[in-house]
Formats: sequence, C-alpha cells, structure tokens
Amino acid sequence: MLDKSDYATLVVIRDMDRAIGFYTKTLGGKLQERAPGEMKDMWASVRVGRQNFWLIKPPGRQPKRLDLAYSTFIVKDIKGEVKDLQMKGVRFQRAEKMGEDSEIDGPIAKDPFGATAFFNDSEGNLCMIWQAAR
Repeated sequence: MLDKSDYATLVVIRDMDRAIGFYTKTLGGKLQERAPGEMKDMWASVRVGRQNFWLIKPPGRQPKRLDLAYSTFIVKDIKGEVKDLQMKGVRFQRAEKMGEDSEIDGPIAKDPFGATAFFNDSEGNLCMIWQAAR
C-alpha cells in the first residue's frame, strides 16, 4: 500500500550543479545519489529533512512551467527559517493577503490556518514554507 511508501518530488532543473548546490548548501539537504557517467547532469536525488527531491533535467527545450504545484517545507518556526534562508541569499516573494484576516510580516503571510512564505529555487521552481497556526 502507498501508506508505507516513500515520497519524492520531481523538480525540473536547468543546471544540475547549481541545483544540487542550492538544495544541499542553501536548504541544508544531503545528496543521496547522482546518475553516473553521461547521465550525471540529468538526474540526482537530494534529501532535505524527510523529503526526497529528484532533480531532473529532461532533454530538449522545456515548456513554461505553471506554478500550480510546488514543494512545501512544513516548519515549526517560519520566521526563523525565513531569516536563515535570507542570510544564505534566498529572496522571498512579496507576501499577499489571502483574506480579511490575513496579516503580512515581511515575506510571511499569516492567516487563521497558518503562515506561508514563497521563494524560488535556483532553477526558478516555486517553493513554499508553511507553519501551522498555533
């Protein structure tokens, strides 16, 4: 059954070395595996926390991506995580109000259900940090 399976997010990238650097050095992940030989720039697996990211560079030109699906990092201290990533050079998107109850604190949007902050990885993929409401 799938309830006992691992989970990996496939991330389309343009530059393997740059993407591995971002997911390991900037986000604190660990390189698990990289394809050998001629395939070394086409696939790698990085683990950040309990999440696996498969960095994929498909052959040929890639269509424009829609930011409808993105990776989410679930944290206990969003303010601390944002500050830490900003110190590593990550630029966050401007926070937007979702409703009347929304509060904006720099790049963090706080809502009754939780807080969010959005940034792009080194390859332009959208990522979100989320903290549950307390």
